[in-house]
Order: sequence, then structure tokens, then C-alpha cells
Amino acid sequence: MTSTSETGDVTGTRDKDYNLIWYVEACLSNALRLEQYIQDAERDKDSEVVDLFRKAQADSRKGAEIGKQLLRSRLNGG
Repeated sequence: MTSTSETGDVTGTRDKDYNLIWYVEACLSNALRLEQYIQDAERDKDSEVVDLFRKAQADSRKGAEIGKQLLRSRLNGG
């Protein structure tokens, strides 16, 4: 029998923990990707786009930090 949702029996990681791990990774990956976009916009001297991408990058970093704190407290049993 195949389940459409993994509850930790197969991977050893509960869904909510996996979801937090995924979220942190996605935020960090986005921050890295935005660095390239910022460089592209700076090369083109497009300050509006640079500002937009810097704000988005800061938001991604903030999301990653919040997610890491939450994940840390959950994995430590708190």
C-alpha cells in the first residue's frame, strides 16, 4: 500500500520537521539566487531592480533565520 503523505515511517523525519527544513533551504537558495540577480541589475545600472532584489534577499535571509530558530527549538524538544 502506497501513501501520498509521508509521516516519518519511511524517512524517520516527521512531515512538519521536513517542511521546516525545506522552507529554510528554499529561503537560503533564494538568497543565493538573488545575489546573482543583484549583480546583473548592478551591471545594467538598474537601481530600482537592485533595491527590489536586495529587499527580497533580506526577506529570504530573515525567513531562513526564523525557520532555523523554530526548527532548532523543535528538534531540541522545546
